[in-house]
Amino acid sequence: MQTPLSTQLLQAGQRPLRILLSAYACEPDRGSEPGIGWQWATRLASTGHEVVVITRANNANAIAQAMREKPIPTLHFYYYDLPKWASFWKRDGRGVHLYYLLWQWLSFPTAYRLHRDWRFDVVHHLTFGVFRQPSWLALLDAPCIFGPVGGGEKAPRSMRRGLPKKARWQEWLRDVANLYARVDPLLRLALRRTAAILCKTPETLNSLPRRYRAQSSLFLEIGAEPQPPTLTEARKEPGLRVLYVGRLVYLKGLHLALPAFAQLLSQFPHSRFTIVGSGPQEQELRNIARELHIEANVDWIPWLPHDEVMHVYAQNDVFLFPSLHDSSGNAVLEAMTNGLPVVCLKLGGPAAIVDSFSGIRVDAQEPTMAAQHLGSALSLLASKPLLRAFLARGAYARANNYFSWRSQVERMIALYYSVQKPTAEVRR
Repeated sequence: MQTPLSTQLLQAGQRPLRILLSAYACEPDRGSEPGIGWQWATRLASTGHEVVVITRANNANAIAQAMREKPIPTLHFYYYDLPKWASFWKRDGRGVHLYYLLWQWLSFPTAYRLHRDWRFDVVHHLTFGVFRQPSWLALLDAPCIFGPVGGGEKAPRSMRRGLPKKARWQEWLRDVANLYARVDPLLRLALRRTAAILCKTPETLNSLPRRYRAQSSLFLEIGAEPQPPTLTEARKEPGLRVLYVGRLVYLKGLHLALPAFAQLLSQFPHSRFTIVGSGPQEQELRNIARELHIEANVDWIPWLPHDEVMHVYAQNDVFLFPSLHDSSGNAVLEAMTNGLPVVCLKLGGPAAIVDSFSGIRVDAQEPTMAAQHLGSALSLLASKPLLRAFLARGAYARANNYFSWRSQVERMIALYYSVQKPTAEVRR
């Protein structure tokens, strides 16, 4: 039985810290950014540290309900929101980044007052986790952690061929925004006063202004809830069961996954490809499957509740996730916790999660060749069950050990202690 982190702190003679988290997105029972904010807030506070969170007032009801059901005495929430008229910018996502920028500016007085009253040991910007949008917590008189942040990931130019015009236009705008970030004076001001910058991927780290990369390190923001090992009987039916879970958009790489599966099917005709998710490109992707004459072997499943998705993982052999740019990869980590080896591109978060002991990463050179290499990886796993079993064990171990929430929190707490000032002010 593992010793609780709070007990470890006492045994090591370290005093609990007072931590201020800025988490614009923070909500229980949610995925993506809101889930990240909530996970870090609750898990840090559960180790015995005093955690204060500034978040949006819009999250208050859900947070209050969750805290009533499972109180955490060392976790405290303070709320700030812009005037109601400003919510116009958030509708349909048309101006959410402007709204968020204003929230960052106008919530700073609240953070200042909280720091005056609590005298925090460390302040930490969590969400949104985009490197282009600086945090003003760095202006407080306390060591500041910025991240984990992403946003530097982008589809390689050679891989954009075949993407719809809208997707290519979005990628071009992303390129321009990342180039501007290198000279943005506001970002430089915040980074100059930041003790540590956490980047989700090497692409984001390399997108920072060069002078701030020395104080940066790689750190994914997601974690896994350890799953008990499952013993499944060896399947008698031939073929490989391949799974994808995610949105049905071109930048997730399904237009590469389908021809890769067609290549597998030509050698192992009893294989099946299960696609779980919905999105605006669903019909176009179904058309691709029809043109490839593989529609009889492809199962399309709409969005499922999380517990049902976890059952689907256990029913498959390999997780195929050829995303062109993901800053992390929750689905990849979930698949690995269930013992699925992963086939992905050497891009973004998935490439950071998967190593040579847990899956196969394919070079992203140009679309046709990438699809062929993905197909070859699937065929290799289908033809070599011992290799597949080896990678399955490696995927399970990596997700449930290195990327467990316990390990992630331990690393973050170690970072908090490392940035403490040598002569800290005596608390009131």
